[in-house]
This record gives sequence, structure tokens and C-alpha cells, in this order.
Amino acid sequence: MEAYCVKCKAKKEMKEPTAVTMKNGKPATSGTCSHCGTKMFKIGASK
Repeated sequence: MEAYCVKCKAKKEMKEPTAVTMKNGKPATSGTCSHCGTKMFKIGASK
């Protein structure tokens, strides 16, 4: 899954994507950047 990396300032592949639920009940995906290792977060259901 691709997500925006704030450190790389580009869309990168997310390593170890995990489906999470935010406090308001909406789905999201959390993982790490495959290039630099920074935490990534993408709102919306994971595929």
C-alpha cells in the first residue's frame, strides 16, 4: 500500500501495514516507510 511519507516528501510503499480504528470509529492504516523507517498513517479502509 502506498502512503505519503512526511520525511521523504513523496509517496512511498508502506511496510507492515496494519488496519487500525481511529477514536471517531473510522478506519485507517498505520505502518512504516520502506525507505526511511518513519511512521506512516493513511485514513481510509485498507485493501
